[in-house]
Amino acid sequence: MNRIITIGREFGSGGRELGRRLAEQLQFAYYDQEIISEISRRTSLSEQYVHSIVEHQPVFSFPIHIGRSFHPTANPVFEQTMSIYQEQARIISEMADQSDCVIVGRCADYILKEQKPFRIFVYADMESKIIRCREKAPEDERLTDKELKQKISGMDKKRAQYYEFYTRHSWGDRLNYDLCINTTQTVIKEIVPAIAKLFYSISQ
Repeated sequence: MNRIITIGREFGSGGRELGRRLAEQLQFAYYDQEIISEISRRTSLSEQYVHSIVEHQPVFSFPIHIGRSFHPTANPVFEQTMSIYQEQARIISEMADQSDCVIVGRCADYILKEQKPFRIFVYADMESKIIRCREKAPEDERLTDKELKQKISGMDKKRAQYYEFYTRHSWGDRLNYDLCINTTQTVIKEIVPAIAKLFYSISQ
């Protein structure tokens, strides 16, 4: 069975960088945006549209109440969202079957639970997340600290709702992970060798 590492992460915590550097250190395949690209290729939907759907909780269509009976209404958006998740799950499973790999986000820890992946969750305090977001932001982005804090909190809320909808588990709950890493005031590249060493020691 291939060795698999999944990375859950708060927005701005450096989880994506940690996953990429860890994959390089271990010489594992790395999957992140590649999953979106493959969903787009298989469904003929634009990558921008797929990205807008992934990691967002599906929108329900509530039944229309007429008299004493309920008449469920069709919801194409909900159905398409579920279809994208199912395709995503197939792609993640296929990637995990191909080689040792690191997969970032997208409920991979839950989708691959039968393969018993090493599940990492990365988090940080708000000040550190704001600093990281500013370092990686486009030059023309002019968000105040308050606006950036709202953006970060909003992204984390969406990720939590998405994860909890599909897995019925709490996003970020330490009981759902094998290793939780606080990257507050941490240089990611400096801690990756230690994480790789830990992974090697428990995966033998």
